[in-house]
Amino acid sequence: MARVITVNDVLDGHVALDIECLDRIYLNAYVPILQTSSQVVAFLSGHLGFPFPSPALFRQMGDRFRRSVMAFAEANDIPWVRFDKDQAKLEVMQPHLARQAGTGRSGVAAIGVAQEFQRVWTASEGKTSTGTPRWSFYKADRRVTCYYFYLWDAGFGPAFIKVCAWFPYPAKIWVNGHEWVKRQAERAGLGFTALSNGFAACDDPAALQAICDRLGPGTINVFTQRWLHRLPLPFTTRDHDAGYWWEVSMRQVEVSRTIVFDAPRHARGFFEALVADNLDIGRPHNVEIIFARKIRRDTKGVFRTAIDRRDNGGVLVNVFYKHSRIKQYLKDGRAMRIETVVNAPRKAHTFEPTCARRRLKLTGWRAGCLGPGRPRRAGRQRDPCREPRRRAWGPGWRLDQQAGWPAGSGFRYRPDPAPGPGTGPTPRCAGSWCES
Repeated sequence: MARVITVNDVLDGHVALDIECLDRIYLNAYVPILQTSSQVVAFLSGHLGFPFPSPALFRQMGDRFRRSVMAFAEANDIPWVRFDKDQAKLEVMQPHLARQAGTGRSGVAAIGVAQEFQRVWTASEGKTSTGTPRWSFYKADRRVTCYYFYLWDAGFGPAFIKVCAWFPYPAKIWVNGHEWVKRQAERAGLGFTALSNGFAACDDPAALQAICDRLGPGTINVFTQRWLHRLPLPFTTRDHDAGYWWEVSMRQVEVSRTIVFDAPRHARGFFEALVADNLDIGRPHNVEIIFARKIRRDTKGVFRTAIDRRDNGGVLVNVFYKHSRIKQYLKDGRAMRIETVVNAPRKAHTFEPTCARRRLKLTGWRAGCLGPGRPRRAGRQRDPCREPRRRAWGPGWRLDQQAGWPAGSGFRYRPDPAPGPGTGPTPRCAGSWCES
């Protein structure tokens, strides 16, 4: 009796390794209590003790920060690199990262300097009814100095922290999940063959996947706070003790699935068939299957499939949905790589486990929720991934046992400074990204 040939039938016996892992992770670092004009005045007058909150203080603090960075680089013999416009920063820094990796010790490989537009505080001058000068603080996009601290970490490998040199000193952090997994596998004595930004083979695939699943917010936050306390930064210990310190949130996250074939010809044959079958993958009726969302006429966004050429001559299949993108391409001629890039991480919970199995529409992640979502409309059943949006991690979060909830309940909360509406435990998603 004839039957339909499925994807599993095509892959059966030809897949040497199938690994799912967080890939590139790009984070925001910001100071929560410096986001309003009144908080700026409280910092300048109440905390620093200046009788008159003037924007001239921003320049003084910024100059002090610049001097400390230059002194840090000179004292530790760290290379100083000035980036040109549209320059590939990672390529420029690669020799410095390789040199630092050769030492086997965590450290700053190089410091890059660039002029970039950032959202910072500025002020406009006015006068009171009596003619006394006063300043009104507001945020604006300004071209300012940014410092790129390129790091080599014993646990995470290459990474960088970018800090803006103007108040309130917003920062960005970049790490790579595959690099972290490689180092954890080496420490565990797990034999593997590296692929460019991935794995080509492994002695124990199940153990390797278990290591991939361990990477979560706790590990990333420890890395972030450790380096923030080691680098020369504008906030002092006194500022930190008063609560003026950076907290971290997701800006962009990539999750990937790598299918390594036993022979390159099988990989090429499968990918060619995949491209032919996925030319219509970006149409609304297919996108709503992949992202588990109902697409209507008034749904915003452009639904399309883009077939692009890569630098190495390969083909890249792109699928777009709102602020997200799925990429499918052949990696190193022997592995199928499917990457899901989420540029609005608050919507990361929309990726369902089943979306990677229909009509070869392969996404990258099986664990479902990556972070907190938004509340659904009243009268509909609430998904545990769509609770009121809060940070996935940060100072103050405590495990369920410490908060008085039963072990394994998946609940945690951040205590409010004073009782009020909404005080108390908030249900949290039990997905992999919400676990610490």
